[in-house]
Amino acid sequence: MQRWRGYDAAPGGWGRSVVTIGVFDGVHKGHQATIGHAVARARELGVQSVVVTFDPHPAEVVRPGSHPAVLTEPARKAELIEALGVDALCVVPFTPEFSRVPAEAFVHDILVQHLHAALVVVGENFRFGHRAAGDVALLERLGRTFGFSVEGAPLVAEDNTVFSSTYIRACVDAGDVAAAAVALGRPHRVEGVVVRGDQRGRELGFPTANLLCHRYAAVPADGVYAARLVRRGHRKWLAAAVSVGTNPTFSGLERRVEAYALDFSGDLYGERLALDFVTHLRGQVRYDAVEPLIAQITEDVERTRRALG
Repeated sequence: MQRWRGYDAAPGGWGRSVVTIGVFDGVHKGHQATIGHAVARARELGVQSVVVTFDPHPAEVVRPGSHPAVLTEPARKAELIEALGVDALCVVPFTPEFSRVPAEAFVHDILVQHLHAALVVVGENFRFGHRAAGDVALLERLGRTFGFSVEGAPLVAEDNTVFSSTYIRACVDAGDVAAAAVALGRPHRVEGVVVRGDQRGRELGFPTANLLCHRYAAVPADGVYAARLVRRGHRKWLAAAVSVGTNPTFSGLERRVEAYALDFSGDLYGERLALDFVTHLRGQVRYDAVEPLIAQITEDVERTRRALG
């Protein structure tokens, strides 16, 4: 898959293409259906498929301070999109200037002049251009003017629940990582670099990897979880009991993500790890002594082992 930073990075001589556009945070089942449809139609037409997305999230530029929790960091999002068979990923820098581009100019400059769209595939709730003035109906009218067609991708739902990034963020925020996994089609992932913590886990006999996560990462609600710990360059994942919260037994103030890797004795400091959250085990509890805490952690570890098989 080719990766372009900005639509003007499209190579000269780029032929006709099928384009789909969106933030695609999470690359959830709905996104997968839209992108998959674009890839399939591109193959039918014998042209290239292009995914256009944005960085940073448009909300942060249009309404500073409103950046939503990020379900997939840029590198992870690119990997997931590539796995869907896309030919090119175009990441458009979303700047204040770009946010003011009128809908008609958006279509002409990106879809027509640079990507030579033969077909544009978008979700039925797609909006574009300055103040989100453009919708699918306007896109269809502009398509008739500039010579491309438009196909809307229906929203994906199960049991009357429409899968969306907003819904998944709500699941993660509530600690319902199992529901998030259903909508994503895989476990929700949080990534970070292992940094030194208070070393209390080591003192208790359960040394943990303390993850420094992205400031906007969608970290699940406080509690204890069973997760798969993924290391770069390693095919096999490690079972991990993960604590999210402030360590109330020790009057902690800083919210942390700490993972105890089962049956592992190596050094993880400085590594960038990924945690795939599988199930919620319990909420956070404050203990009056260390002994009952150790007993609870021991039970958490055994429940994690059973949950992950």
